[in-house]
Amino acid sequence: MVAMPAVEHPLGEDSLLQAFLELDAPLGSKAEFIEGEIVVTPPPDGQHEGAVSKLAKQFFRSAAIDLDIAGVKGLITPKGRFIPDGTIVPADQFDHLDSWAPAGGVLLVFEVTSINPHKDREPKRRGYAAAGIPCYLLIDRDEHTVTLFTNPEGDDYITRTKVEFGKPLDLPAPFSFTLDTAPLR
Repeated sequence: MVAMPAVEHPLGEDSLLQAFLELDAPLGSKAEFIEGEIVVTPPPDGQHEGAVSKLAKQFFRSAAIDLDIAGVKGLITPKGRFIPDGTIVPADQFDHLDSWAPAGGVLLVFEVTSINPHKDREPKRRGYAAAGIPCYLLIDRDEHTVTLFTNPEGDDYITRTKVEFGKPLDLPAPFSFTLDTAPLR
């Protein structure tokens, strides 16, 4: 992951955002604008993508509602422009959205930690909360835990439920199912 702090550039926040929006990221990489930094992440490893797939399958099979999941949906948040590993919305909500969309209507986002887990644990969590996304699911591969953050208030979540890989995790409505974290080991 390459972080380009705003202080290394003579550009203001608006100019840096414009530079970000014009960025031509390397093929397969993910470019995000996180709290004033342009962050470019290389393609994920197989374990990361396996975790994303295992989560998506459970949501599709078990959620109490019809939903869509995107793995590369750009979200505009008050803390920057993020691309979650998974963005879950009611069915068909993505159909007419641009590449970068407001976070309104997003039910849950999830991140699987990779090269720089701090970005997923702190700045992205704050950005998702500030955007009012009701649920943030963090799969922390270093700590072997899954944390569900709910009840956003300001730029953080009030409620956190953390389990070790292998322990069940109850997801609230509208999902209303118990997530099996054992496959994430």
